Amino acid sequence: MISVHDAKLLVQENIKTLPAQRVPLAMAAGYTLHTDVYARTAIPAFEQSSMDGYAIRFEERENALTLNGEMQAGTENQAVLWPGQAARIFTGAPLPAGADTVVMQEKVKVADGILTILDTAFAEGAHVRNKGAETQQGSLAIQKDCFLTPAAIGFLAGIGETEVEIYGIPSVGIIITGKELQQPGNDLAFGQVYESNSYTLTAALQQAQITKLKVYTADDNLDELTLVLQQALQNHEVVLLTGGVSVGDYDFVISAAARSGITTIFHRIKQKPGKPLYFGKKGDQVIFGLPGNPSSVLSCFYQYVLPGLRKMYNYNGKGQFNALQTREAVLTHDYHKASGLTHFLKAYFEEEKVTPLSAQESFRMSSFAQANCMIELEEEETIFTAGTKVKIYLFPA
Repeated sequence: MISVHDAKLLVQENIKTLPAQRVPLAMAAGYTLHTDVYARTAIPAFEQSSMDGYAIRFEERENALTLNGEMQAGTENQAVLWPGQAARIFTGAPLPAGADTVVMQEKVKVADGILTILDTAFAEGAHVRNKGAETQQGSLAIQKDCFLTPAAIGFLAGIGETEVEIYGIPSVGIIITGKELQQPGNDLAFGQVYESNSYTLTAALQQAQITKLKVYTADDNLDELTLVLQQALQNHEVVLLTGGVSVGDYDFVISAAARSGITTIFHRIKQKPGKPLYFGKKGDQVIFGLPGNPSSVLSCFYQYVLPGLRKMYNYNGKGQFNALQTREAVLTHDYHKASGLTHFLKAYFEEEKVTPLSAQESFRMSSFAQANCMIELEEEETIFTAGTKVKIYLFPA
C-alpha cells in the first residue's frame, strides 16, 4: 500500500492536459481558455451615451440651444449636431456628429423647443462612453488560461465572440460491476441492493462540467468485464470502474485491466474509506478502479478522480487543480482512530468549526447526503481532541 500523499502525486504525474477544443461560447463556462482572444473591432464602435439626456457641444453649455431630433439606441444613421443645437439622446445611442457631451435630463429645462441647461457643473465628455472604451480593435481582450466565469462569457459575447478554444474536455466511461445490483424503481429480490454509484458519479461529473459520459454494466465475470472495459477504452479518455477491486474470488478488475493492456500505477492506499483504490493508464488514457461501497466511491472521486479530471482540462478556477476547497477548522468532538491509515470523515462545517457526522461506514450514504465537507485525519495520529485544528475539504457547492 502507498500513502495518500504519494497516491495523489502519482495521479497528477500520470495525467496529461488534453489538446485544445473549440466550443460554442454558451458551452464554455467553467472551463479554461486555451488561446488569447483579440478584439476584432472596437467596443463600443462609436461614441455612446451612458444615460438619457441631451447631446450638446460642451463649449455651448451656457447658451440657449435649439432642439433638433433625437438619437435612440440602435439608430443606424448618425445625425449631425450643428452649432447652436442640442439633440435628445437615450442610453446606448450614438452621439450625433459634432456633439461631445451629454447633459442629464434632470439638469435641463425645455420650453418651446429651446433647451436651457440649469446646472453647468459638469466636465467636457460627461456621460459619454468613448469609442473603444471596452476594447480597442486588435487589442488583447482576454488572456489564455483565464478561467471562464459567467462574467468572462458575458465579456466575450459583448465583443462579438461566438466560439472559443478551451482545454479539451475528457470523455468518461463509468463501468458498474456487481451481480447483486438492481436498478432503482424495481422490486428487490433476496440478496439484491439498489445500484446508486452510477447516479452518484454522473451527478458529480456533471457538477464538474463533464457531460461526455456513458454508463456501462458488467457482471462479476472476468471475460465479460474485460470485454466491457475494452469497449470503454475505445470511446473514453477516462474510465471509472466501481466494485471488484479488492482481492475476493469475484473481484476481477485487476485481471481485466491486465488483459486490456493497462499499466498499474498503484493498487491499495493507506486510507479509510477506499483502501482498495486502483489507478492505471494505457497511453494517455487513465483508469480508476473505485471500491464498490457508495461512500468509498464518492470519497475516492473527490480526493483522486476529480483533481485528475481537472488537470485534463486545465481547470484554473478557485483551488486550481484541487477537487475541493482546502482549509483548517476546529474539531467540535473528540475522535480516536487506529494508526496506519489516513481517515476521511464525512462532516459538517459551520462558523470555522467542523463536526464529524454519524454513519461513517463506507456503505452508508445518509451522512454523506448531509455533509458539506470531509475531514482528513493523518495516517499515524490516533487521538484528536475537541478544539484541535484539522484539515478539511469543502465540497463543491
